[in-house]
Amino acid sequence: MQYISTRGGISPISFTEAVMMGLAEDGGLLLPRTIPRIGSETFASWQGLSYPELAFEVMSRFIDDIPNSDLRELINRSYATFEHPEVTPLIHHGNLHILELFHGPTFAFKDVALQFLGNLFEYLLKKNNAVMNIIGATSGDTGSAAIYGVRGKEKINIFILHPHKRVSPIQELQMTTVTDSNVFNIAISGTFDDGQAIVKAIFNDIDFKKQYSLGAINSINWARILAQVVYYIHSCLHIQRHEHDKAMDFAVPTGNFGDIFAGYIAKRMLPEGTIRKLLLASNTNDILTRFVAHGDYSLGTVVATSSPSMDIQAASNFERYLYYLLDENPTRTQEAMNQFAETGRLDLASSCDQIKRDFIATAASEDEVLSTIQAFYKEHGYILDPHTAVGVHAALIHQQEGIPVVCLSTAHPAKFGETVEKAIGIPPQMPPALAALAGKPSRCELMDADRKLIQDFIRQHGLHA
Repeated sequence: MQYISTRGGISPISFTEAVMMGLAEDGGLLLPRTIPRIGSETFASWQGLSYPELAFEVMSRFIDDIPNSDLRELINRSYATFEHPEVTPLIHHGNLHILELFHGPTFAFKDVALQFLGNLFEYLLKKNNAVMNIIGATSGDTGSAAIYGVRGKEKINIFILHPHKRVSPIQELQMTTVTDSNVFNIAISGTFDDGQAIVKAIFNDIDFKKQYSLGAINSINWARILAQVVYYIHSCLHIQRHEHDKAMDFAVPTGNFGDIFAGYIAKRMLPEGTIRKLLLASNTNDILTRFVAHGDYSLGTVVATSSPSMDIQAASNFERYLYYLLDENPTRTQEAMNQFAETGRLDLASSCDQIKRDFIATAASEDEVLSTIQAFYKEHGYILDPHTAVGVHAALIHQQEGIPVVCLSTAHPAKFGETVEKAIGIPPQMPPALAALAGKPSRCELMDADRKLIQDFIRQHGLHA
């Protein structure tokens, strides 16, 4: 399988080259040259596979430069860290199904991809006798999941930027209490979008990127998307096993467009009609909802909400979908992204028919998030975190009779205890691993959102080959 850039400026590369490159050297995002299709017989034959077995079947269709035995070992080791035997279990509430993606080490869906990516990086660096300095920006959960994926690993240093006091207290503790010598937390005075812009600018400095062997852990790294495709397919198999070949919808809390883009890839892979609709759910930061509804992809001001991992305007993975929307034309994609960089706006109204064939979108206000958590707890005795509540809100609006809806539950509710308690009157039960964070030593640098300062910090603390 070869990988290409959405902007067409690099020669095709292998999977492992794509993983190590992260952001394409022409500024675009990497994608497989083709999306493998899964026939009905093959799909049916996957019934009964364990999660790691299914992950191998899916990932091996995109990876042909890692021996199968090594790939199986990487996958098995990655998901052995999850507390639930099914890794991503489904909890059923009538026609609505909660896909719990928070059973990994940091109690967030990012673990599904980042446990795998951390092991993959370690494997490739050892094989090539190389080092890596990982740099990433987080709106909440990516940072801790990435840190837990690589903490203590040889040949890797990790630098994570998070917006100062714009993540939840527990999210902050999960990052800053990891004091391994290879972990560097940087709180920037700004928003997630500021941090992400710095990271992209640093990756676009090709000389610096090569000199310091930079690696990407944000969802700009294709391996992140690939690992997330698996749980969509796992859910489809589960629903079809119990409900006999029914088409289904997925409701996805969406900020950076990576998780729902993984669903888009799964939809294109699977037999026609397996996934009916992808329900894109956003919070008050509704750029993606406006895009689906009107073709209006335009920047606004980031608003701080109870679902901080979604407090994003410029979605990092949007360019990957834009490439397909523009008929896989890299020239048009680059022109569109250049226009967006200059003006902060794209008018894609002429493509609305196609966009609406791929997605339905709804935004949830803060009051709607709280009322959804409250109503769902009252009816089912089940506690939603605020991000999951955004998705459930969309599901309840768009659910059709007889169509199962899988709602992605992206974080354990205890990570957002204040919001949950405000909604239902009691705090969620705190997992022991999260409770133990209080009072631990922490380490973090507070810096201005300045690219030069961040690069100087990496020069000072980064690994050298």
